[in-house]
Amino acid sequence: MSFRQQPGRRGSSRQFSKASNDKKTKPKKTRQSAKYLQEETPQVSPQEAAQRALSGIGRLGSQIFALSPFSNYFDDWLINLRQIVGEFESNSAISVDEQFQKTRTQIFLDVTEALAQSKLAESTLSAEARALADNNYRIVEADKMYAEKTRELSNHRNSEITRLTNSVRQLEDDLDAQQNVKVKFYQFSEKKRVQEKLDQLTKDLSAAKIKSEVTLQTFVAEQEKLHDDYEKHKQELNKESDRLHQELEKLETDTSLPARQTACNALTDAINELMKQTAP
Repeated sequence: MSFRQQPGRRGSSRQFSKASNDKKTKPKKTRQSAKYLQEETPQVSPQEAAQRALSGIGRLGSQIFALSPFSNYFDDWLINLRQIVGEFESNSAISVDEQFQKTRTQIFLDVTEALAQSKLAESTLSAEARALADNNYRIVEADKMYAEKTRELSNHRNSEITRLTNSVRQLEDDLDAQQNVKVKFYQFSEKKRVQEKLDQLTKDLSAAKIKSEVTLQTFVAEQEKLHDDYEKHKQELNKESDRLHQELEKLETDTSLPARQTACNALTDAINELMKQTAP
């Protein structure tokens, strides 16, 4: 009596065999991938990890930002510094203790605060730059106003002095003419009238000359006062301009450099101290 294998059972056997083969190949690929990653990230010694960190920290500590506003570079600089220190701490060859973590945290707090202060100072200097532009405009306006008032005062003085001079000259001419009037000796009333007119012309001439001198002195005093007020105002504006120029010179200097150098030097000392304690 013979036994025949059913077709359905033979197909199941093949599927089961194929599935078994697939499951067997997956661990091999995983081991190859792990081997590849291990070759991509080779382990370094503690000394090499520390040297890499110290080199990167030293480079950031001496970095000078190119152009103002320098605060535009602060965030990237902090990110780079944190990345260097983070890579050093995450290295399996480095054993970071609590003291190092505490020191590192305080260093980053200090430098972050210092950079925030520098950023605030830069914003203040930007406002002072606008103030300097406004102050320079006021200086130009003060010069223009002084020149205009001087011209008006000079024109008014010349006009008034000319009028008074003409008046004096006319009185002098009238006085000369009156002095040349001939009166007969028996014309007593006419002689008296001529003398009274002569006396009046003399008084008018004297008053006109005094008024001319007083007017001239008044114009001189007004001109001096105008000049003194202008010089005082101009001196105040120039003093403010000098102050703003001195403040704005800081815009051309990276004031964050000392704080950044201090932070990097402190991190360098902390890493060196850590390596001394963990050295065999």
